Amino acid sequence: QVQLVESGGGLVQAGGSLRLSCAAAGRTFSSYTMGWFRQAPGKEREFVAAINRSGSSTNYAGSVKGRFTISRDNAKNTVYLQMNSLKPEDMAVYYCAAKATWNTPRYNYWGQGTQVTVSS
Repeated sequence: QVQLVESGGGLVQAGGSLRLSCAAAGRTFSSYTMGWFRQAPGKEREFVAAINRSGSSTNYAGSVKGRFTISRDNAKNTVYLQMNSLKPEDMAVYYCAAKATWNTPRYNYWGQGTQVTVSS
């Protein structure tokens, strides 16, 4: 099992940047594929980005490609989401999640979320 805690959310103006962090408790962090998701009010939760165990492969939703960067530091048991050129439509609660392998469809572990607010 792995416990996930997000941080780094807050209020930012459109065009600004934020970096989210997700700290994992557990000695097996490096064995998990990690992902970021978000959920805006009244909308379904949606995929944002994913990174494999070593960090050598990443995947992004089209809406954030070129603006967001996912990375991980296995020595610190932490995954990051660098968000640049933020838009009002990026405003949501952001969740990190973990799954066993890159090809596993379902994420098994979730954090509690961190709010990102983008003012126009």
